[in-house]
Amino acid sequence: MSRKGKVLVAMSGGIDSSLAAVMLHEEGYEVIGMTMKTWDYASSGGSKKETGCCSLDSINDARTIAVNLGFPHYILDIRSEFGDSVIDHFTNEYLDGRTPNPCVLCNTHIKWDALLRRADKLGCDFIATGHYAQVRQENSRFVISKGIDDSKDQSYALWGVSQQSLSRTILPLGKLYKSQIRQMATERGFVDLVNKSESYEICFVPDNDYRGFLKRRVEGLEEKVAGGNFVLENGAVVGKHLGYPFYTIGQRKGLGIALGYPVFVTEIRKASNEVVLGVEKDLLRNAMYVKQLNMMKYENLRGVQLETSTKIRYNDDGTPALITQEGDQMRVVFHEPVKAITPGQAAVFYEGDDVVGGGWITSSFMV
Repeated sequence: MSRKGKVLVAMSGGIDSSLAAVMLHEEGYEVIGMTMKTWDYASSGGSKKETGCCSLDSINDARTIAVNLGFPHYILDIRSEFGDSVIDHFTNEYLDGRTPNPCVLCNTHIKWDALLRRADKLGCDFIATGHYAQVRQENSRFVISKGIDDSKDQSYALWGVSQQSLSRTILPLGKLYKSQIRQMATERGFVDLVNKSESYEICFVPDNDYRGFLKRRVEGLEEKVAGGNFVLENGAVVGKHLGYPFYTIGQRKGLGIALGYPVFVTEIRKASNEVVLGVEKDLLRNAMYVKQLNMMKYENLRGVQLETSTKIRYNDDGTPALITQEGDQMRVVFHEPVKAITPGQAAVFYEGDDVVGGGWITSSFMV
C-alpha cells in the first residue's frame, strides 16, 4: 500500500487525464485507471465515425498508458444511467424551450458519483480527473478554484460537485499550463498523446447536429412542432419556422428568414410555438434567476448580498454582479447588461478565483 494512498483516476484516453494518472503514479500514489463508457454513437443514428472519450481507440489509449506504467485499468459501463439522466435531460430541455449543457450535468451528477461508487468497491481513498482546476479545503468547506492556465480553466464545469465528492477529489493539473503537460508527455515518450486531436463536441452528438439528434430521438417531432411563427418583439408575425426546439437564444445563422437587417433569436415560447426575433441590443438583459443551486465556498448566502463575477456560459469571461439568495433560487443583478442569457445554461458565481456556487438559469429580465 502506498503511503500516499490509493487513487482511482478517470482516464478518457486523452493527454490531460493520461498525464494526471502519470503524475500521481510518479508522486507515489497507488493508481488505478478507469475509463467510463457513456455512449454508443451508432445508437444515435449518426453517420460520423465514433470519436472522443467513448470510442474504442480512446479506451485502448488509456489502457496502454496503464500497461506501460504497470497499474490496473478498468472499463466502467455507465451507458444506462448516462442515457437516463444526461440524454433524457438534454432532450427534455430543448422540448421545454431551453438550451441544455449536458457536459456539466454529466461531470457533476454522473461521472463523479460513478467514480466514487467504484472507488469504494476498489478500496480507493481518492478519485482524480484531468480537469484544469484546483480544489482545497478552507475551514469546513471544500472549494474549487480556477486553474492557473486561463485558456484551459475548467472550473465552470465543476460547480455542481458535492462537498462529499470534493473531499476525496484530486485535480493534478490545476497548477500547470497546457504547454507544460505537452512537454511532460513528450519527455516521457507519449508522442501519440501530444499529437492526438482533442474533441470539444458533445460525446453523443459528435457531428454537432443536435437538431438531427432530436429528430431521431423523438418520433414525429418535426410534425409536432413545425409551422410556428417567427414574431418580433411587438408581436408582428414575420415568417414561419421549423419548430421552437430547433433554435437557441442568440442564434443568428440558419434562421431561414431575411428581413433586410441582422436579427437574432431573443426568446423561445414553447406554449405558443413562437420564436421571437430582434436586433442585437434586444439580447441584452441585466438580471436573471438561477435555481437548483449547489453552494461551494459558503454553505448558503441567505440574508447576504455578495459581489461576484458571474459566468453565464463556458467561454464567458464573467461579469460583475450582485447575487442575493431568495429561498431556493439566486437573484443575480449584473452591473452592466450582458448578451444572450440563455435558460438551461449554467451560471457560476466567482469570488476572485474561487467558485462560490452555481445553478441553472431559469429566466432573465431587465431591472
